[in-house]
Amino acid sequence: MIDLAIIGGGPGGYVAAERAGAKGLNVVLFEKKELGGVCLNEGCIPTKTLLYSAKVYDYALHGDKYGINVPEASFDFGKIVARKDKVVKKLVAGVSAKMKAHKVAVVKGEAQIKGRSSEGIEIECNGEAFHAANLLLCTGSEAFVPPIPGIREAGDVIVTNREILSLKEQPASLVIIGGGVIGMEFASFFNSLGTKVTVIEMLPEILGGLDGEISKMLRDIYTKKGIKFYLSCKVTEIKGDEVIYVTPDGVRASANGEKILMSVGRRAVTKGFGLENLGVELERNAVKVDGKMRTNIPNVFAAGDVTGFSMLAHTASREGEVVVNNLTGRPDVMRYCAIPGIVYTNPEVASVGLTEEQAKKEGVEYKISKLPMAYAGRFVAENEGGSGICKVLAGAKHGEILGVHMLGNPCSEMIYGASLAIEQEMTLKEMEEVVFPHPTVSEIFKETLFSF
Repeated sequence: MIDLAIIGGGPGGYVAAERAGAKGLNVVLFEKKELGGVCLNEGCIPTKTLLYSAKVYDYALHGDKYGINVPEASFDFGKIVARKDKVVKKLVAGVSAKMKAHKVAVVKGEAQIKGRSSEGIEIECNGEAFHAANLLLCTGSEAFVPPIPGIREAGDVIVTNREILSLKEQPASLVIIGGGVIGMEFASFFNSLGTKVTVIEMLPEILGGLDGEISKMLRDIYTKKGIKFYLSCKVTEIKGDEVIYVTPDGVRASANGEKILMSVGRRAVTKGFGLENLGVELERNAVKVDGKMRTNIPNVFAAGDVTGFSMLAHTASREGEVVVNNLTGRPDVMRYCAIPGIVYTNPEVASVGLTEEQAKKEGVEYKISKLPMAYAGRFVAENEGGSGICKVLAGAKHGEILGVHMLGNPCSEMIYGASLAIEQEMTLKEMEEVVFPHPTVSEIFKETLFSF
C-alpha cells in the first residue's frame, strides 16, 4: 500500500512529496499538468522572471543616474517571454529531478478519488487504481472571474494571470480590474515597458490587507510613473475593450484597454476530483483543516490554496511539511503569525506580522518606529533617487516585535529576518544584540529598532 498519496504537484504537494520521500515513505504524487503547479508555471516564477527583465530595462533607461550611458536602450518583448518560458522549463525539470532523487512516483494525469475501502483510500488515475493509507490534497486555486455583464462577449480581450503570461505581443493599453498583489505586479511590468496601464480597484486602497501607509506610498510612486488608479470603484459592465465602472460619487465612467486583466482574487479548487466521495468538510468553499492540516476525515489532509486561508506558495510548502512531520513521528503545528508577504514591484514591498490597521482592530497595544530606507548607506549607493521606508510595530509593554513592513529594493531578500524575529517572539532588547553585516540594506531593520 502507498503510505502517502498527494493530489497536486504545486509548492505544497511537491515539497511534501520530497520531505516524505526523504523520510522513507512510499509516496505517489498525482499532477494533471506540470510539476510546480500554478506557482512555477503560471504565477510566482514566470511573473518574477518578467519583472526582472523590466527592472533591467529600467536600469538601462536610467543608467545615467549611475554614470552609465546606455544609448537607445530597447527591449524585445518576444525574447522576454521566451526567457520566461526557458526559466520555467528549467525549474520544472529541477522539481522532477528532486522527485526522482527521493523515489517519489509521479503520475501525470487527472486523479479521481473513488472512496475508502479496507485497502485504504482509493484513487484512480489513467485507468489504474491506487490505494493509500494517507491522502494529502494540494489541488490549489484558480483565478476567480466574476459574472460581470459583457465579460463573455469580450472574448480574448479578457485575460487572467494565465493568459497574460502567454501573450506574444505587448498590448498598447491594459486595464487591470483589481489592485491586489497580482494586479500590481503586472501593472509594474507593463508600465515599465511603456504600456498604458489603468487599475480599477473596489477597495479604498491598493494591496488591501497590507500596511495602508506603504500601499499608498507605492501607489504614489506608480502614479508618477504614469499608471492611472481609480479606487473605491465598482465595475458594472464590459463592452468589448471598454470597462464600465461607478465612482464613489455614483458617477458612471469607463476605461479602455487592448487587454483587460481580471485580477480580483483566487478560489480554492475543490471540485472535479471526487472530493465528495470522502465527505470532506468545506468552509467558504475551501477545505476545512485544523492546525495539523487534518480534515474531518481520518488520514485525509490538505495544504496550500485549497484551504483558502493563506494563498501563498511558501505557506503551502510549510503546511505540507507539517503534514509529513506529523505522519513521521514529529509533532508539528502550523502557525501563521510570521508568514511574509511580498509584492515584486519596483520598488518592492515586503510585510510580515501585524499591520497598524490589524493592531488597532484587534485592540493590541503597540508602539511604532519607522525610518526612510535612505538611513541605510547601501540603499543610497544602489538606489539613486529611490525612496522607501521600514516600519516596525512592537508590543507597548514588553517590546516584542509584532510586525515589520518595508518599501524599497531589495526588501524581499530581507524580510525573512523579521519573520524569524516574530516567529521566535524576540524583543527589541534581544534584537539589539544581533549583529547585522555592513554595508547592507538590511541594516535599516536594526536602525529602525534602535529608533524606538
